[in-house]
Amino acid sequence: MNAELRDRVERAARTHALLNAVKYDSDADVGAVMGPLMGENPEFREHSAEIPGIVAGVVSEVNDLSDAERREELADLAPEKLEELEAEEPEDEHPLPDLPNVGDEGVVMRAAPNPNGPWHLGHARMPAVIGTYKERYDGRFICRFDDTDPETKRPDLDAYDAILDDIEYLGFDPDEVLRASDRLETYYDHARELIELGGAYTCSCPQETFSDLKNAGEACPHRDKDAETTREEFEAMIDGEYSAGEKVLRVRTDITHKNPALRDWVAFRIIDTPHPRPEAADYRCWPMLDFQSGIDDHLTGVTHIIRGIDLQDSAKRQQFVYDYFDWEYPEVIHWGHVQIDEYDITLSTSTIKELIDSGELDGWDDPRAPTLASVRRRGIRGEAIVDAMIELGTSTSNVELSMSAVYANNRDLIDDQADRYFFVRNGVTHAVEGGPDAGHPPVHPDHEERGRREIPVPGAVVVEPADVPDVGDRVWLKGYGCVRHTATGFEYVGDDITAVREEGVSVVHWAPAEGAVPVRLRTMEGDVTGVAEPAFRDAAVDEVIQFERVGFARVDAAAADEMVTYFTHE
Repeated sequence: MNAELRDRVERAARTHALLNAVKYDSDADVGAVMGPLMGENPEFREHSAEIPGIVAGVVSEVNDLSDAERREELADLAPEKLEELEAEEPEDEHPLPDLPNVGDEGVVMRAAPNPNGPWHLGHARMPAVIGTYKERYDGRFICRFDDTDPETKRPDLDAYDAILDDIEYLGFDPDEVLRASDRLETYYDHARELIELGGAYTCSCPQETFSDLKNAGEACPHRDKDAETTREEFEAMIDGEYSAGEKVLRVRTDITHKNPALRDWVAFRIIDTPHPRPEAADYRCWPMLDFQSGIDDHLTGVTHIIRGIDLQDSAKRQQFVYDYFDWEYPEVIHWGHVQIDEYDITLSTSTIKELIDSGELDGWDDPRAPTLASVRRRGIRGEAIVDAMIELGTSTSNVELSMSAVYANNRDLIDDQADRYFFVRNGVTHAVEGGPDAGHPPVHPDHEERGRREIPVPGAVVVEPADVPDVGDRVWLKGYGCVRHTATGFEYVGDDITAVREEGVSVVHWAPAEGAVPVRLRTMEGDVTGVAEPAFRDAAVDEVIQFERVGFARVDAAAADEMVTYFTHE
């Protein structure tokens, strides 16, 4: 076989190998490549003894590529074949991958928020995914407030209900709601049992001293303490006989473990700051999150856990406790962090709270805040956020949620219901000579049955400065007709729509110079003021409307002197 023919064989084999791998989303197979290769190229048959070896080498190279690299190379070598293949591929019914190892007991998942403040947009990902899995598998959705740190992540008493409201806004209803601060006695009981099993000991080493020992792989002097002494000292911790930092309860793991973070980790510590919930204010001995969460996941029957990729050590720590109790650990899915574009503010509850406390933000629902309270007040449906979140999948890579995806989803949900109105920003007044006494644009361009609005023209109209044509040029006042800009204002010149369709006359929105409604539009860039057509006075609070050529907005408040709206999106 000469070099030219060998190149032809390799190129054709590579195309078929890539096609085979992409089509079946797996490694290419030599046998599956040989059939179509020889069928399409009968001139290769006289070299049938040599070709399998060439194909095997090509297949090996293709199988070393990632899925994305295979698809990209196929697009270069044979774009028509990739197009045919993609046309045959059914749309994925479920954007989220199937959960691993779903057993007969069904699916139980939990969201475990820390109620130290209302939710920012990033928090929506967990209930969106869990709620979607619940619906797919007819499972259970538990909301458990992990509020066992009354000091560094001090709970906000208003946040409990605010978070439940956010879950409802997203379209889900938890099957069970728990507060970890109600369950201290349960954690104490399991700690007592762990002590009896030899899995825990009390330690009074200063934190720095223990850290040095741990990093050196050396046991602290309290590690071999007998269970009876440990039990007595743990009861003294519960009874408040020690101060913060004086004593902890540690889980006995492997002091020489290759990962120092897993060595004899703290299960309980003393916190002198009272919990803000009256029901928990008397407790001083508090479990660490890994202990509390691990116990609760087992007792509530959680089958699948989703947590951040940065929390991989949590599962490893908890596995030690599960081994002592002879429990089976749930399936774990780790995912990367989600970032949100369009916002300058970090997705951090503490950061947002600082901005509110300093007066830089008006509150959690300030339109500039990247919070669920904010987008909800802007008129964005929870369903639009959920659909965008589940499209991100559960990759271990960090992902970015584009707000344009949320806006596109929301536009599909609200466009058909949103009545239209004119809103003029920073308007300039122009007298109108001649013409009808009123304009009659449709309430909705796609629903003629909803009727038309009546906008009076009391001798003058208000338009936006950028929409005023040069003197002598024309402009079309939507729903009214064509006017020419003269030295004294606008002169009505008719309603022949060919001026727009054939002559390119611009169509603009407008409002009457008298009787218009003062409007404040709150946006991410700041407040915008202007006037709307008189009919806007009848728009209901909480209704989402569309200001034509401006965008969608939610009516927030109605007063005699001003209607307040929140900009939704274009």
